Amino acid sequence: MKTLKTLTAALLIVLTGSAFANDDVKKAKLQLDYTVNTFIDAVSHGKINDLAEVLDSDVKLTFTRANKIYNYNKAEILRSIKPLKNIEQNCNTDFSIIEVNPNQAIAKVTMKYNGFSKISLVNMVNSKTGWKITNISNTYL
Repeated sequence: MKTLKTLTAALLIVLTGSAFANDDVKKAKLQLDYTVNTFIDAVSHGKINDLAEVLDSDVKLTFTRANKIYNYNKAEILRSIKPLKNIEQNCNTDFSIIEVNPNQAIAKVTMKYNGFSKISLVNMVNSKTGWKITNISNTYL
């Protein structure tokens, strides 16, 4: 009987600890930093597994090449980044938050390669399920 009580107590402790750990993970995923870092991990380090969850369903990626504007939706973004899984970009990546309020934020992500830079302006909104990327605008300098 004593063994059963001890075993039950140990099981409750483990379950309670894992419940709190799950709550911490869920809370972290609601934060702005999580969304920005997930985007950076995907484009700079090839860690694409969590990218889909931080992209809004209506996200749009825009960039200009030779005076032509290209637009991509969520499915196209995820399809184009899939071959980059686990590929480490040969660049230095830095970011800054340009503007933030309780509902929206804009981050500037700069990837400096040898000879050029890629600058992404990342617009995000604060939704019930956390910060979501709604627009990515890329420029190459």
